[in-house]
Amino acid sequence: MTFKEHIVQGIPNVLPPKKTFSEESNHAPKRKDILSKEEKTLAIRNALRYFPKDWHSDLAKEFAQELTDYGRIYMYRFQPEYRMYSRSIDEYPAKSRQAAAIMLMIQNNLDPTVAQHPDELITYGGNGAVFQNWAQYLLTMQYLTNMSNEQTLHIYSGHPMGLFPSSKEAPRVVVTNGMMIPNYSKPDDWERYNALGVTQYGQMTAGSYMYIGPQGIVHGTTITVMNAFRKILDTNESPAGKIFLTAGLGGMSGAQPKAGNIVGCVTVCAEVNANAAKKRFDQGWVDVLIDNLDELIVRVRQAQEQKETVSIAFIGNVVDVWERFDIEDVFVHVGSDQTSLHNPWSGGYYPVDISYEEANELLRAEPETFKEKVQETIQKHASLVNKHAAKGSYFFDYGNAFLLESARAGADVMAENGIDFKYPSYVQDILGPMCFDYGFGPFRWVCTSGKPEDLDATDAIATNVLTAIMKESPDEIKLQMQDNIKWIKEAKANKMVVGSQARILYADAEGRAKIAKAFNDAVADNKIGPVVLGRDHHDVSGTDSPYRETSNIYDGSKFTADMAIHNVIGDSFRGATWVSIHNGGGVGWGEVINGGFGMLLDGTEKAETRLKNMLFYDVNNGIARRSWARNDEAIFAIKREMERTKDLKVTLPNLVDDELLKGLFD
Repeated sequence: MTFKEHIVQGIPNVLPPKKTFSEESNHAPKRKDILSKEEKTLAIRNALRYFPKDWHSDLAKEFAQELTDYGRIYMYRFQPEYRMYSRSIDEYPAKSRQAAAIMLMIQNNLDPTVAQHPDELITYGGNGAVFQNWAQYLLTMQYLTNMSNEQTLHIYSGHPMGLFPSSKEAPRVVVTNGMMIPNYSKPDDWERYNALGVTQYGQMTAGSYMYIGPQGIVHGTTITVMNAFRKILDTNESPAGKIFLTAGLGGMSGAQPKAGNIVGCVTVCAEVNANAAKKRFDQGWVDVLIDNLDELIVRVRQAQEQKETVSIAFIGNVVDVWERFDIEDVFVHVGSDQTSLHNPWSGGYYPVDISYEEANELLRAEPETFKEKVQETIQKHASLVNKHAAKGSYFFDYGNAFLLESARAGADVMAENGIDFKYPSYVQDILGPMCFDYGFGPFRWVCTSGKPEDLDATDAIATNVLTAIMKESPDEIKLQMQDNIKWIKEAKANKMVVGSQARILYADAEGRAKIAKAFNDAVADNKIGPVVLGRDHHDVSGTDSPYRETSNIYDGSKFTADMAIHNVIGDSFRGATWVSIHNGGGVGWGEVINGGFGMLLDGTEKAETRLKNMLFYDVNNGIARRSWARNDEAIFAIKREMERTKDLKVTLPNLVDDELLKGLFD
């Protein structure tokens, strides 16, 4: 069968042969054995409903074995034989151009060069799933093949519930992931209900089909690390020879060494999974692989002496690095962590003093012992960070719940007031006031032709648009504009494309809309193929996350999720091609609500109308909320936007004199 015939077929007509489990693939860790006997039976019953009854006797035993061996039913037998990657939009069998674009994005998320655990349909973060199983993938692709532009596909945590009549102006796909009743959003609830096959963790851009490989976070990481060094260095002092120590090379955390190279420092990034470290090395995202602490010390000192720009992957636990650097008096200028600590008990963070393989076995066989060892390691990790901070190191929480989980483990990470953490979130110190409050965030696009020359053309278009905007920009955002113009000019040279021909660029509402219009015009003139627009959920208004995206909200509303919900609803009727809303992602299940979108630019006038309406709201919804929280930068930004856009009327806060409040409750 051809690729198109496979896609059109959906669930095969004939039961395919059982597949041999590949030991070479980077598989997801075995999940916790959490279901009762009755629940395991229910999980099998749930899985079998995808298949004809005469297959059940064969599949029931097979799925039971998968559940026993892996803690989940992935349906490996139904994994397609064809190569998984984002093809040109014209290669997809679809009645709707919009549906074809979504198929392209789904396959990009599952591309083995992009995905962390492709056989388990997990894109990044250890548990960020596109689908729960391969039957869901097959059915979804079949539905997208048959979809018209007057239908909408509704997807419940990976399960395609079906095509429903809608309209040409409606989204083609609506995705929800992990939307639990609030009292069922604890980590073990994810384990249980995911094992039952009724929900999944979509992370941010995994379950919404908008992941573009580590590049998706490189720009934000570059801005963060660049400005972290700006905080501690003199104005004209270079990061050359200065150390950035962190951890995590799986999924989006693999962006860190590339960002460090762009900044021009010495990056040391520890990774316990040797396969993940080697993958990033093979892809050119990290310069050096080292698995010996003595060798690491020698190499780091050499890099410092020669003021090298170099990224070093240490295959091992980052706690060992922090400890050895303390003993050897290696000064860490900037420190952070980007392990998947939002998922600490299921492979997101590993205990020190035992091997990666031993830890995975312990996770499966003795989950409570594994949890105890992880908490002991977190305590030690935080203690070592404290030692380095006392020497002058600048440490920031990179939004992976490091400080939150450290506090829960009993580590000394709380400020004197007992409420705040002693170290800032990177959003509090950098991205919040510098980017999000002004409306700047991770705008991204994918060239659906798959042609590198189309990506080159879009880079040039974006550069020209930003250069023109900067001439009229106020001083408050000039540094942002300069950093982003520099970024897009150097993007190709930094070789960040993995999978689809995609790019990311921090831009505000004005920049996004003008760039998108220029793209749509280029598509209309046949200069480039259609373009998919999107963003990370980690943005101005897509996500409510009190320990990350909204950590610089100080009016008490950072634990509310109205903004994210309004964002996805507002985008859906303003022209998004698909929308998504997730529980979890980034800092953990039950800790965040985040929404995303995708939009196809096909060169039509309707696409231009949609992009103007939707991109404007997608950004300014968040600025309005941030201004109401009394953030000075956001108040400036929303006032400026109201002056430019007469139909925009936003409720502004009346600021209170602090002296007036003193003594009211003494």
